[in-house]
Amino acid sequence: MSNVVVLDNGAGLIKAGIGGERDPTAIVPNSMGRSLSSKKWLMADQLLSKDVDLTSATARRPFDRGYLINPDLQSSLWSHIFSNLLRITPSHSSLLLTEPLFNLPSIQRSLDEIVFEDFNFKALYVSDSPSLVHLYEASRRPYGLVSKAQCSLVVDCGFSFTHASPVFQNFTLNYAVKRLDLGGKALSNYLKELVSYRSVNLMDESFLMDHVKEKLCFVSLDVPRDLQIARKPGKDNLFRCTYVLPDGITHTKGFLKDPEEPKRYLSLYDKAPKQVAGEQNDMDQLENTDDSEDRNRSNGSRIDLTKNEFGLTNERFLVPEMMFRPADLGLNQAGLAECILRAIRSCHSHLHPVLYESIILTGGSTLFPHFAKRLEMDLRPLVPDKYRLKITTQEDPILGVWRGGSLLASSPDFDAMCVTKAEYEELGSARCRKRFFH
Repeated sequence: MSNVVVLDNGAGLIKAGIGGERDPTAIVPNSMGRSLSSKKWLMADQLLSKDVDLTSATARRPFDRGYLINPDLQSSLWSHIFSNLLRITPSHSSLLLTEPLFNLPSIQRSLDEIVFEDFNFKALYVSDSPSLVHLYEASRRPYGLVSKAQCSLVVDCGFSFTHASPVFQNFTLNYAVKRLDLGGKALSNYLKELVSYRSVNLMDESFLMDHVKEKLCFVSLDVPRDLQIARKPGKDNLFRCTYVLPDGITHTKGFLKDPEEPKRYLSLYDKAPKQVAGEQNDMDQLENTDDSEDRNRSNGSRIDLTKNEFGLTNERFLVPEMMFRPADLGLNQAGLAECILRAIRSCHSHLHPVLYESIILTGGSTLFPHFAKRLEMDLRPLVPDKYRLKITTQEDPILGVWRGGSLLASSPDFDAMCVTKAEYEELGSARCRKRFFH
């Protein structure tokens, strides 16, 4: 059994497990939270318990705007994960850790101190997300273009940022990486603002609105048409959904009043790619089973539900629209298609045809239905006709980075790539970091 711990340390979710496995042991929030009615802080997996009421809960995250700002909190969360979820002894293990692109040297030093001084890991390898995504996709299709050309463009839509990163021979080309300062957190915050302005004040409901976003939002393929439909009354409005808020007594989680409502809009998108829409529908059906149980459990005991619910219409597609047209919201940012174009143009012209044909989508925000189709619609008019355009969404965009890390950790060369604890103590953080050439 491998003794390498693989830790994809995202700002939103931590994916942790043992190298060589297909899936991580734990996928948990990289945060702690405390409900109004409790003095106890809940950590990582404890926030996912069905019995926990997170209404108006206070959240603390070690990351802010994509960078580690609270090393002590991060250390506490790791300690909980290593002890209670992975059940490993760090001093007998090596660690493969992901960190954000363009991480600051002071943050790198803090991470090295946590790894070697707080936990006493034997050895450390630090990687960025795009190179691990590229490695995993190349290994999945050994005769495909990504593997043969050893080149791809990884679009990682994370919690804090979105990066378009060209990768060549397993190295991220840092000089060509382009960043969009929008990610899952910004989308959730925008949804909070829209709902709070139109319906009920939910500005303090971070955990709840993440759930609403993940269940109900989708990417529009025709925004002007959908805005017209969203104005229609009654059942003619195919986007209208009602979300029931937790009441803290009969149900501690929010749920959909009618599980079939979110799917009505799909009749507009019969020509949308089956794979992307189908995967999302499967997930919705699984989630709606829990919703039905919640609803049945709470029926009969509530008196006036209208005080405890809100409706969504065009918010469902206006929120992901931020990624594609941030300028419409007054943000001085290029949209995702322009971001990708700039990244590719920053590379040598010989790489352009391969990069356009090997765009890989990863990260939680790419799970919105029709995301890849809309990106292709926006990108195709900007790309010269002589180039073929191909966009691939990872089979599981949340786990793609971790799986690449697991693959690397189980390779025979991995030990030689690491910095050992003895080297760290002798040479210090800065010298050791030069080994991780990215």
